[in-house]
Amino acid sequence: MYRIHAGLLIPGRGEPVPNGVVLFEGDRIGYSGSAAAAPPPNPDDEIHEVDVVMPGLWDCHTHFTGLRGPVGTEQLMLNQAEVAVARSVRDAQLALDAGFTSVREVGGYGVYLARVIDEGTVPGPTVYPAGSVISPTGGHSDAHGLPHAWVVDPQRRNGMLQVADGVDDCLRATRLQLRLGARVIKVCASGGVLSELDHPAHQQFSDAELRAIVEEAARSDRVVAAHCHGKAGIMAALRAGCRTIEHGTDVDEEVAAAMRECGAILVPTRTIYEAILSRADQVSPAARRKLHELQERHRAAMALAHGAGVRIAMGTDLGTSMPETPFGWGHNGEEFGYLVAAGLSPLQAIAAGTADAPATLGPQAPLSGQLAKGYDADVIALASDPLQDISVLARPDTVTHVWKAGTLVKCPNHTGGRLTR
Repeated sequence: MYRIHAGLLIPGRGEPVPNGVVLFEGDRIGYSGSAAAAPPPNPDDEIHEVDVVMPGLWDCHTHFTGLRGPVGTEQLMLNQAEVAVARSVRDAQLALDAGFTSVREVGGYGVYLARVIDEGTVPGPTVYPAGSVISPTGGHSDAHGLPHAWVVDPQRRNGMLQVADGVDDCLRATRLQLRLGARVIKVCASGGVLSELDHPAHQQFSDAELRAIVEEAARSDRVVAAHCHGKAGIMAALRAGCRTIEHGTDVDEEVAAAMRECGAILVPTRTIYEAILSRADQVSPAARRKLHELQERHRAAMALAHGAGVRIAMGTDLGTSMPETPFGWGHNGEEFGYLVAAGLSPLQAIAAGTADAPATLGPQAPLSGQLAKGYDADVIALASDPLQDISVLARPDTVTHVWKAGTLVKCPNHTGGRLTR
């Protein structure tokens, strides 16, 4: 049995526990709490002594794109699928090394990567994928500079983007993602930043189209994640019953009240804003203009949403195979700092990336994100206390240990057998 002794135990939900112990029972947590109340050790227990122990992290807005070089909708569609998946294998390892044991992948090649991770062929976090991102013609998931006939060609293999027009087409697009193994459906309810010709303020999809997608997903116990910047798109998504609002740039008091009323979750993804601002050469001039128009409103919206009591889950919108840039996998933990800057306490920010995160999957949510009996034994150990310095979670080198489903996948000086630290 694995037995973790920690100077500080952060459970994900609830108050930290000094001098804590976590015990595994197979791939589940058997005990989590104070050392004083823990069952006594057995002679064959494998004991790890660590500074801080907490649940494995969740990123609720990611993309396995395998993209290198400039970032935009055309590049996403032209990137060769086989190459993208191959590159994403390393990206999955980078996520795991950074302490992320679960990711909600809202558009990309995660539907394929999830299978080989689950079977143990390659290491990586548990992936809850959406398949392709669905938008109308001319919307955020349409590559505006490419021929329309090619973009909508059913024989086209490349890309993580799906165009659908009208209720019947939206139903078919949703069913296609379910057929691929999607655990969540992703739609564009407003225009976006990286796409060339649409505008983030404009609603995409009619109310009838959005309702059809949400109802079709619900029949298979899936929820819909809605890409939304402008208020019109956010309100349309909420009317239709979308579970999560991704980005939420124009959340105001009215929107916040509507989100609270229907129990919608905000996934603000500040990390991608900051990444583009720091490396504007990686996106088109049109994307830069839109981002500069939105970025201060987005910062204010995050703070307003938190102050108004909107439930927040941590997500980054990262997803390129460029770890040397702020767009790449491995930088996911930076979002915690942006959540704290928006007014969340360090403990609240950690909950957004642990205990509160599985709810973004609705009925598909696993027992995960907490150090509690019966929950997934997805656990990490840290060399420093993130409650004192939240930036600890942005530095993969401070993540000393990672257990996924009760199996040790990262540890210093791991040579097998009994380990102590």
